[in-house]
Amino acid sequence: MTPAEQTQRVSATPAAEQAITSLRAAGGPVMFVQSGGCCGGSAPMCYREGEFLTGSSDMLLGEVCGSPFYIDARLYESWGKPELVLDTEPGFAEGFSLSAGAGQHFVIRGQPAGTCSVDGC
Repeated sequence: MTPAEQTQRVSATPAAEQAITSLRAAGGPVMFVQSGGCCGGSAPMCYREGEFLTGSSDMLLGEVCGSPFYIDARLYESWGKPELVLDTEPGFAEGFSLSAGAGQHFVIRGQPAGTCSVDGC
């Protein structure tokens, strides 16, 4: 996948953009990882950039608000390579993920190919 194709595969809602902007202002760059593991694997995890070491099975899907978004390549393939939209909703962040704000966590939503684009921040 070329860099141009990658940037077409993940975007963020205004709520997620606002959460990322707040996190960056409070502590610096962040990164996202959509794991292929069990349990918390269905929720995107947000870390301070560099606090999670990606592996050979993680692919860079693109960036949201200048923050890299990685996904397990096998998971992405099994989901049918959808375009993903990062969003927030009420609830607590899973595992070691940073929260998206007070009482908020990040979630991912899929869309059929060709229906979403990367929003600028």
